[in-house]
Amino acid sequence: MTTPPRPPRTEAQVRVDLAAAYRLAALAGWDDTVYTHLSARVPGEPGVYLINRFGLAFDEVCASNLVKVDVAGRVVDGSGAAVNPSGFAIHGAVHAARPDVECVIHLHSPWGVALCALPEGLLPTSQWAMRLWGRLGRHAYEGLALGPDEQRRLVQRLGPLDGVLLEHHGPLVVGRTVAEAYMLMHLLERAAQAQLRAMAAAPGRVTGVAPALAEATYRQWVGDGREWDGDVEWPALLRRLDRVMPGYRD
Repeated sequence: MTTPPRPPRTEAQVRVDLAAAYRLAALAGWDDTVYTHLSARVPGEPGVYLINRFGLAFDEVCASNLVKVDVAGRVVDGSGAAVNPSGFAIHGAVHAARPDVECVIHLHSPWGVALCALPEGLLPTSQWAMRLWGRLGRHAYEGLALGPDEQRRLVQRLGPLDGVLLEHHGPLVVGRTVAEAYMLMHLLERAAQAQLRAMAAAPGRVTGVAPALAEATYRQWVGDGREWDGDVEWPALLRRLDRVMPGYRD
């Protein structure tokens, strides 16, 4: 069955969704003062992306203060806004390698960072984990610098997958929409929390399902591809933001 094409996205839609994702990440406790980023491709402007102004907390981000940058993190909208070009080194490399995705999220989320320190990575110990079974690459820690050689290694380990665990650093996920990327990070953080709590409660005795069952569950989750992660959840999440943290649409 051929999946019908979706209507094209507008810059205004992407701006609101990306600002919302920043606010939701703040509510979830995924932020790290002013560091880490969520970025999104600008529709109709190849090689141009939206990112937060450097120095803003996640709960200060709104649609109008997102900054347009190129793949090297250089500001291209004439605003002269401060951005973190070193922070965009990861995002720029991923966007350049994956034109099929709209959004890249890289965080220093508490449970995600802890998961990235485990040699076994994500295990099929919860239903949340099944969605990402076999869908996460792994990238060894190489320090703070991220030069061209490491960028190539990172995108190779991501490949066509949904994300990559940056060892001793934090998780990264991609999505065909901002909503999809946000939901994948939500599932990853929940799965990491469940796995690490189980490992702490019962060291050496945590069980996971068989790989074949994990794969089958993943297939059930993604279905025929007509419904993406975030399609159902995103409107409810925006309604929550409108109640508890309005202003992201400004």
